[in-house]
Amino acid sequence: MKKLLRLALIVAVLSTAFSVFAADIPYLTGRVTDNAQILSDETRKSITERLKAHEDKTTNQVAVLTVPTLGGLGIEEYAVSVFKEWKLGQKGNDNGILVVVSPGERRMRIEVGYGLEGTMPDAVAGDIIRNVMTPYFKNGDYNGGIDAGVQAIISVLEGGKAPAGKGVGNFTKKSSGLNLQAPDMSIIERILIGAFIFGIIGLFTFMGIVTPGGGGWFLYFFLIPFWAMFPVVVLGSTGALYLLVTYLICFPTAKLVLKNSDWYEKAAEDLKTKGSASIGGFTITSGRSGGSWSSGSSGGGFSGGGGCSGGGGASGSW
Repeated sequence: MKKLLRLALIVAVLSTAFSVFAADIPYLTGRVTDNAQILSDETRKSITERLKAHEDKTTNQVAVLTVPTLGGLGIEEYAVSVFKEWKLGQKGNDNGILVVVSPGERRMRIEVGYGLEGTMPDAVAGDIIRNVMTPYFKNGDYNGGIDAGVQAIISVLEGGKAPAGKGVGNFTKKSSGLNLQAPDMSIIERILIGAFIFGIIGLFTFMGIVTPGGGGWFLYFFLIPFWAMFPVVVLGSTGALYLLVTYLICFPTAKLVLKNSDWYEKAAEDLKTKGSASIGGFTITSGRSGGSWSSGSSGGGFSGGGGCSGGGGASGSW
């Protein structure tokens, strides 16, 4: 037993050490630190010269960092740590901006100092990521994406309009509709939060499908707002929309398929004659709402509550 405990402790220590090493903050070697080696010498030189000219003109400090991996950290957490360590911007003005790109996680972020948040709001930084940098990155063109992103940042900071991305308008144009994006989270955070969200609403969806009569259809309509909003946190607005459409179609389809099965017909008959039915270890009892659920093994009950949640922000993946 002691040997196993020692082995577990060694593994834990080594795992922690590896994570710290993988997410180590690099030295500030210049305005462009290309640790992922995705930029050409010409691009690094061109970006460096433009950032120096911009700093001479405005005192704003803009730096670019590329790293192969984030070591399991979220891009936001990593960018904040680097920004703090590098101390970008003038003291008292906080006029620094950090562009972080991690090709390993396919994530990027524009971290803005306090003093430039008015000039470079989150929405504008998000537009630069989505409309300028992302189209290049999707084509594997890191040189073009980072070069165009830096130029867009300089343009905004110097009071002009950011250049249009590939096939899009400029960033000063206001959005004509609701623009919900998935929050900036690591893949591990998405998995954990997704398991929690989909585990709960998935369970109630299953209940609705296998419950005969009005109780099942009540849950169908009751769960629509939950399927519409909760997945936005993990999948973003587009993914949540697809998932909602899937739910709206598959739920009634599944009920119609099960309607003619022997156990479903028996459960429906038991509800009418006995007032209760047993399905998959659960006991359904009829009531005014058309049915309620209780666990056949533990005697505990389930009850649904109301609420809504939405996520917003700039997505930094490609």
